[in-house]
Amino acid sequence: MGKKGGIQVEHIVTAQEDGKKLRDILRRSMGVSYSAMKSAKWDNRILLDGIPATVDTPVRPGQTVTMVLAENAPVYSLQPYPLPLRIVYEDADFFIIDKPAPLASQSSAMHPDDSLENALFAHLGCPHKFIYRPVNRLDKGTSGLMAVARNPHAQHRLQQCLHTPDFVREYLAVVDDTPPEEMGVIDAPIAKENAASIRRVISPEGKPSRTHYQVLHTNGARALVRLRLDTGRTHQIRVHMAHLGCPVTGDFLYGRETPLLPGRFALHSAKIDMIHPLTGKHLMLESPLPEELVRLMEAPLQG
Repeated sequence: MGKKGGIQVEHIVTAQEDGKKLRDILRRSMGVSYSAMKSAKWDNRILLDGIPATVDTPVRPGQTVTMVLAENAPVYSLQPYPLPLRIVYEDADFFIIDKPAPLASQSSAMHPDDSLENALFAHLGCPHKFIYRPVNRLDKGTSGLMAVARNPHAQHRLQQCLHTPDFVREYLAVVDDTPPEEMGVIDAPIAKENAASIRRVISPEGKPSRTHYQVLHTNGARALVRLRLDTGRTHQIRVHMAHLGCPVTGDFLYGRETPLLPGRFALHSAKIDMIHPLTGKHLMLESPLPEELVRLMEAPLQG
């Protein structure tokens, strides 16, 4: 198998990762640096279900990706970001973190050193063992509760129950205008606008997408809405509320920006009601609506 005796990192492919290239799993789901990946691919230290594989190989749910790192290999390219974190739940399997906005969930070319991933890297203080395994990744402009697994088995089990009654998430959003009904379900398929765009659109060729909403309060100009997802499409709430004619306030992509919310929009992951997939323990965790979103309901629409 090539060099032995180094650190071994492992990941179980989730349903959301179906069809992705092995290199994407190694980098995004396992946190392996490009330099470590480049070194490993030449001497068969990258394995798929125990068999050497190239980084262009597509993966399938349930497969095990393993990488044996050479001694002293530069495993992670992350820099620690000493940001105070509000961790509302923590055990040996996962964290629930109250993510502020604007804060990117994952390190990227645009946010190489100032993401939640970097902040957790600093918080844990164990860089040689840290692998970032987000379960319900939030957009940079969204605040609130987000789960991060501590090991591949916990990530796999959490992903399995993510869109079931065992893992219910509720969001709060301030939206422009008021939905036509006090309560309803938006059942509209979502697709990418095109291959190069980050925007999503309602399309009959899209993936099935369902969002439940309930208007909690309205001042005529804006409404505070509670939302629950049956599916987990990228930008689902933002696309569905815009489709309803009530875009999330401050949403630059599907509505319009507002100077009242610099760097973010009015969407907050407020509640996780779940059954711990490994212990069976019931967990109900909540995050209050941020003050800037409370104040937004008192501000005029033209703000």
